[in-house]
Amino acid sequence: MTSAKRKPSDPTHTGIAPAPVLLIAGNAAESGRAMTDHPAAQDVSMQGREAIATLNSIGAGVLRTDLRGNITYLNRRAEMLTGWPQDEAMGRPVTDVLRLVDSSSGAALDIPEAIGLHRVESTPAAECKLVRRDGVEFGIENRVTVFDDDAGDVIGVVMTFRDVTVARAASVETSRLAQHDVLTGLPNRMLLNDRLAQAISLAQRQGKQLAVLFVDVDQFKRINDSLGHATGDKVLCSVARRLTACVRRSDTVCRLGGDEFVILLSELARAEDAARVARKIVRMVAAPHVIDNKSLNINVSVGGSIYPEDGQGAEILMNAADAAMYDAKQQGRNRYQFFGRDMRERGQQRLLLEGDLRYALGRNEFLLHYQPQVSLHTGQITGMEALIRWEHPERGMLFPGSFLPIAEECGLMIPIGQWVLLEACRQSRAWSDAGLGIVPVSVNVSATEFRARDFLSEVRAVLIATRVEPVHLQLELTETVLMQDAESAVVTLQALRTMGVGLAIDDFGTGYSSFTYLRRFRTDTIKLDQSFVREITTDPEDVTIVSAMINIGKSLKRRVVAEGIETRSQLDFLRRHACAEGQGYYFSCPIAADEAGSLLKSGLQLSLVA
Repeated sequence: MTSAKRKPSDPTHTGIAPAPVLLIAGNAAESGRAMTDHPAAQDVSMQGREAIATLNSIGAGVLRTDLRGNITYLNRRAEMLTGWPQDEAMGRPVTDVLRLVDSSSGAALDIPEAIGLHRVESTPAAECKLVRRDGVEFGIENRVTVFDDDAGDVIGVVMTFRDVTVARAASVETSRLAQHDVLTGLPNRMLLNDRLAQAISLAQRQGKQLAVLFVDVDQFKRINDSLGHATGDKVLCSVARRLTACVRRSDTVCRLGGDEFVILLSELARAEDAARVARKIVRMVAAPHVIDNKSLNINVSVGGSIYPEDGQGAEILMNAADAAMYDAKQQGRNRYQFFGRDMRERGQQRLLLEGDLRYALGRNEFLLHYQPQVSLHTGQITGMEALIRWEHPERGMLFPGSFLPIAEECGLMIPIGQWVLLEACRQSRAWSDAGLGIVPVSVNVSATEFRARDFLSEVRAVLIATRVEPVHLQLELTETVLMQDAESAVVTLQALRTMGVGLAIDDFGTGYSSFTYLRRFRTDTIKLDQSFVREITTDPEDVTIVSAMINIGKSLKRRVVAEGIETRSQLDFLRRHACAEGQGYYFSCPIAADEAGSLLKSGLQLSLVA
């Protein structure tokens, strides 16, 4: 081997200080007596011992070789990492003691060539694996530096190396966490975006199709509110497992956050295959989920988009699938729907409407219309049902079905519901103060409002503020609302009854309609859904059903109110079957407060019900 020279004053000189390194190596020709004969030698000896102590205290392995590549020094950490004691390693080829392999391929590394002993003076840090003397492998990071003597001649190299197994594992875990959902372990939005971009590029090159499915758990907020977030998390994990079981290993199931999942179906031969998967998802998720020994029925709505038919970019495909999912929800949930061109415009309109809805309350754009409830035997008005309307500045009068579902989704139902309750009670008091008598009002209550923590205190505060007697307020709840958390519903209903507030089961016959539930949920009124009333004069089955429901209500000593009366024949049927009260267009459509006041003042024409 030829030696390389470098001037001692070279500013790039690196490595261990010359004096201690030379002492580490030792000089067999030098005698201990010579070192102790001179004070300067004693100082150098002391420096050598200090250097050795320093090197033994650091956390990195330090190894030195001579020009022939034989070991001349190992510190204690190097002994531990290589498994070679210094006395056994001394004089051996470095390749015997420091066995390095490539981290990726596992191929042995040629250390003299790798460290550039003849050609370079320093190499940057490199990652590889060290094979310990006992055969154990672990990752290391190493750095090699050549050093020279006082004359500038290269006399060997020093290699420092450290165990990076823990650091690498932590780095891998950090990378994994950055790309995966903590709760379910599924890929997150970051990883989905990367895979979707790659899938689009591949589909473009190969002329194939792919699909994006947007999956949303139906009414998940109800689960969190009624059963707690811990149970909600378990439900999400259960749904995640079922979604994964519905697709191929080459597909990607991602959790965007909350109760939203996205599935990437790559390399589809036919668009129909995506519909088959969507249908399978709806069916499999709907099977009961056993959570904490309880059987829960969970449904999902699925929206899909196809590349390249519905878009050629990742964002466009995602938005199209999202729009399709919302369309599936509007059609009744627990179903799938694929994107159609008309959905994009509807989706944009919905976003605009949501934006306007957030300001409608502050701009006083809501108003209440009132529909009278009438005694079917006397024709007298027995109460008014308050029904919300939105007087949109550009779209005109909007009915509840066009904006309340949006309010539910964007968290506006509670403030809107509070406004309705306050305005209805205020109007009832205003009619009473105007000398029109006591006018009971009915107010519909959504599931979100009913489950709100301060619902009872809000009702109580409104009654106090408006000076309306509790008995003159009736809250209407559907069977579905009550059954979402039956145990909690019983407690809340009892508290309202104790307060003196009237209670009604609205749309009776469209939900659970169990005699047991009617006994359990103590209410004052049963309101027959208009879908049954509409067909009582033409459909024999509806005749039987309505008769039975009227008899059930009477046997339980509940008021029975028939909704949706539109014809004289319907009225006559209900009167023959002893239905006490009704409401519908036959008597009056929902009207503004001032018109309702006039109606209260003049009364209904008795000929209408005679």
